Amino acid sequence: MGRAVTTFRQPFSHFMGWAWLVISALLLVDLVVRGKDFSAVVSGAVLLITVGVAYVVAIRPKVVATEDGVRLVNPLREVFVPWSAFTWADVSDVLRVHADDQVFRSWAVRENKRAEVRENLRRLNGYGEGPDDPRQMRPAERVAWTLRSQAEQRKARAGKGAGAGAGPTVAWSPDAVASLAVPVALWLASLIVM
Repeated sequence: MGRAVTTFRQPFSHFMGWAWLVISALLLVDLVVRGKDFSAVVSGAVLLITVGVAYVVAIRPKVVATEDGVRLVNPLREVFVPWSAFTWADVSDVLRVHADDQVFRSWAVRENKRAEVRENLRRLNGYGEGPDDPRQMRPAERVAWTLRSQAEQRKARAGKGAGAGAGPTVAWSPDAVASLAVPVALWLASLIVM
């Protein structure tokens, strides 16, 4: 899918996800050292479920602009939109990438304040304009602007003679599903054996 050019994500949630993984690792070590009965296995399984959730919800989501297109990494699925199929990017409550008549939403880049979401929705409905200077844009708007700029550059380099190429692809992410399914299976097995 091409070399990564730029990666966008929510820094606070990404940091908090990694912080929870560190805390969980310390708690698991404590369970291994001091856990004497079977309830430690159940507690460990529950702790691993929270680690899976932290990975899927906080660490994994991102938007990656590559040489070939833009990849939206959401909690359980990934969407790849080649630059040839990319038509627009905007922000409502989250970053939206348009590819022909399809719209893909990104979990990783979103607006946090209700007033900003309302302003975005008004603008999308034709009631006002956003700032043209990227330095005055909010972070989510800046990501959409950057993707639009990169798409224009890639399409200009490809030339007008280039074909439409492949369309967007959507796939389940095996690592995300496994990071949730394995701890849940371990937890259920520990409850059955208990």
